Amino acid sequence: MSSIVLDTTLGWREVVAIAEGAGLGLSAAAGGRIDAARAVVDAIVARGIRAYGVNTGVGALCEVVVDRPLQRRLSRNLLMSHATGIGVPLGRIETRAIIAAAINNYAHGHSGIRREVVQGLAVLLERDCIPVVPARGSVGYLSHMAHIGLVLIGAGKAAWNGEVLDGGAALDRIGQAPLVLEAKEGLSLVNGTPCATGLACLVLARGENLLAWSDAIAAMSFENLRGNPAAFDPASLALRRSPGLQAVGRSLRRLLDGSAIIAVGTGRGTGAGDGAPAGRTQEALSLRAIPHVHGAARDVLAEAAAVVDRELASVTDNPLVTGTPDQPEVHSQAHAVGAALALAMDSLAIALAGVAAMSERRFDRLINPLVSGLPPFLAADSGVASGFMIAQYAAVSLVAENRRLALPASLDGGVTSALQEDHLAHATPAALKALALIENAERILALEYLAAAQAYEFQRESRAPGTDRFYCLLRSVLPAYADDRPLSDDMEQAWRLIRTAAMPV
Repeated sequence: MSSIVLDTTLGWREVVAIAEGAGLGLSAAAGGRIDAARAVVDAIVARGIRAYGVNTGVGALCEVVVDRPLQRRLSRNLLMSHATGIGVPLGRIETRAIIAAAINNYAHGHSGIRREVVQGLAVLLERDCIPVVPARGSVGYLSHMAHIGLVLIGAGKAAWNGEVLDGGAALDRIGQAPLVLEAKEGLSLVNGTPCATGLACLVLARGENLLAWSDAIAAMSFENLRGNPAAFDPASLALRRSPGLQAVGRSLRRLLDGSAIIAVGTGRGTGAGDGAPAGRTQEALSLRAIPHVHGAARDVLAEAAAVVDRELASVTDNPLVTGTPDQPEVHSQAHAVGAALALAMDSLAIALAGVAAMSERRFDRLINPLVSGLPPFLAADSGVASGFMIAQYAAVSLVAENRRLALPASLDGGVTSALQEDHLAHATPAALKALALIENAERILALEYLAAAQAYEFQRESRAPGTDRFYCLLRSVLPAYADDRPLSDDMEQAWRLIRTAAMPV
């Protein structure tokens, strides 16, 4: 992939591109800002101006003065003591996203970290040398970046070229020498919101993809259930003010245009009149309210994207530095608290959980002969074959799990560092659980996708061109199901299509 040059700030889509493999370089202006901020820190050190984390301890130890000879040790020790991650490591893409967001933060020019440190992080991206970062154990931001920083000084562990190596060995493989950190650099490496911000960028990308697929799969179910397209009438939908709702309405109308299945279901082309529904005044809400639920989620995603872009445009260090070497200023504040990110991730998780719950309801209608008009459980030989009966159980279990994951992390609170940090936003946990929830939602949609494609096998009329493209994509990798193989394999394949395949045009 090509390299992205950071001049002023990255947007969330650029962070995602870097996470997926693009390189990241600094413009001359960005490098100049980093150097200028470092000169301010050097002046603070030389003149003995008291500054949190530069020449004092951190957290509840902020009143302990650290003399100049010990400031390098303080930076190194901060990485060692803050590397407290727990459990299975983050994936390659997640770790790259965090590194990209960290470089973006330093490039604002108020962190006071040397350009060599920022370039060291950029080399990790360039050479795809990925620090091993345990996913759990953070209430905010500290531990994940500490594990990344360890590799820069030749400690910790990193994955490179299929091997997991000690940090020093990994640096040797990519031709880099371990760094010796100067004053404040240890704190800058663990501070701020890059961890939550980088992960939030991935939440946005995966959420956007999920919503695009959800419209297409919902249209397939709507068609199979012979829904009345009057539910998506543009004049009617225009009366509700929601950009997301309007976008979903347009998407559904495009996908369903030209459907012979719906034409017969609503009496069109059969002499039954002007399209009035055959026997139904209105559809069930899981069909009729697709624009409203999917559209609301799109609106929430747009708001979350604005929050994440504002975070990327912000300085999130504590402390940050301003001024000049002649008039240095240091500001101890709470910019590292990611409350806005936590709230955005919690809100988006709730919205996407609702989209997935509605998907399960449509899946149930597809396999339920009481409402579908199709064979029970979409099994051609019901009784001998159970079809999708138990797959619906799996969908219900994931909906229930998402309900638990949708509980807000931003309200968890807690007290750390001997009462010094007595309010916690939990932005990183909010982003991590949103990612877990999105995977569950993708898998629920994959089940609806399988069922909708199976339902077409029992239809006599032709599909809409729009839905046919999605049917053909699935059938290019999976035949119709006949209880002739473990259904779990099909479920996995359908999920991978949703996660990785390009949307049919």
